[in-house]
This record gives sequence, structure tokens and C-alpha cells, in this order.
Amino acid sequence: MSRISDFIPPGDEAVRLPTPLLAMHLLRLYAVGGPSLYGQIFHPENIYNPSVWADHDIGSDRQAFLRAISEAWGWLMSENLIAHGPGHGYDYFVTRRGLELANEVDPVRRVADEARLAPGLHPLIEARVRQQFLLGEYELAAFAALRQVEIRVRELAGAPESSIGVDLMKNAFKNGGPLADPNLDGGEREATMALFWGAIGVFKNTTSHRQVDYKDPTQAAEVVLLADLLLRMLDDVERRHSS
Repeated sequence: MSRISDFIPPGDEAVRLPTPLLAMHLLRLYAVGGPSLYGQIFHPENIYNPSVWADHDIGSDRQAFLRAISEAWGWLMSENLIAHGPGHGYDYFVTRRGLELANEVDPVRRVADEARLAPGLHPLIEARVRQQFLLGEYELAAFAALRQVEIRVRELAGAPESSIGVDLMKNAFKNGGPLADPNLDGGEREATMALFWGAIGVFKNTTSHRQVDYKDPTQAAEVVLLADLLLRMLDDVERRHSS
């Protein structure tokens, strides 16, 4: 049978950990043991009760440890990694997302990567891309976001369906092109064109030529955010054309 010390560091070490890291230690304890083994600890009012930690080294400052472990509980709740009910009384369980993250090598990093997309993506990619990213389909999420940029440029430029990729971006944003901003000087217009065709050329290329590892959620999230920025710039282009 697993012991608490197999998951939770000694008190003085636990207090020095950032709250998310300590929370992941607590999450793994719950994921492995659950209420059946650690029921007394698996409760928001017991988590800071020193009696439930009687068999664990809680360090030189008991209050500091109990506060830190209580903060870890609160973080798990705020991230929806543990939840209340269903059941009788104050029953808590590890959520589906919590069980998934408990098996991650670097769960805190994944939480941070998902949070990068939390403020709200462009409406054209919000629903689909966010769902794909949360499902761990990082390559599909990044590809879908950039494909929407390509579609949007084609629509605004009035280009044919056969016009794709880098050539589409260059023709749309070149000097005198349908999406080029005449209010910018030549260097800025060229830089805007380079931004668009560079994004498509580097991040929406064939798999064998990509320079980004879409198995890395951080890089995939940054590509999605780049696509989000480009779509918002295209909104400005549309407003300029309609004014």
C-alpha cells in the first residue's frame, strides 16, 4: 500500500514548493489512493487538520505546512482537477481532467499551456481550435488555426480557391495587392507581407518541412496565438476596406 510520504514531500520541502507543484503531488496521492485510502485527507476541512497528517513529516513549521497544503487543495479546485460530489455529504473525487494530468510527466506545464489560450481566441477559431487543443490534438489545433488565416486572406483578397500558401500571402499583401495598406510605407507593407507568408511557410508547411514540434504543447499554443493575431490584423484590413 502506498504511503503519504510516497507522494507528499517532507514538510519543510513541501513549503518551499510553488503551489501548483505541491498541488500535483496532492493530486497524484488522490488519483492513486482516492477516498478509500486517503478519505480523511480528501476533504477541504480536513486538509489543514494536523491530526490527519500524524504519520507524515510536516516539518519545522506546522502552520506553514498546513497553509501550503490547503493552498494546494484550493488550486486543484480552481483548476477543476478535483470536484465535489456526487455522493453523500462532502464527497470529493478526482475529475477526468485531473486523472489525465496526474499521469502527465509535466502537468503544470500543460496547465500553463492551456491557460495561454484561456483569455479568448478569435471567434473564427475559438470553439474548434480550443477543443482540439484541450483534447491534446496539438497539431490539428495549430493547423486548423493557420488554415483559417489562409481562408480569411483568400476571402478578403477575392482570390480563387486554387490560390494557397505562401504565394497567396505574397500576392495579397504585395505592394498594390488587394490587402496591402496604402497608408504604410514600403518597408512596413513588405514586413506585413513577410509576417503572413512567413507564418504560413514555417508553421503550415508539409510535416516533413516543419520547424516546430507539434508534440510540444507550448509551441503549438504559440502557433495558435500567432494565428489569432493574424486573424485580428485581417479584421483591421476588413474594416479599412469597408470604411
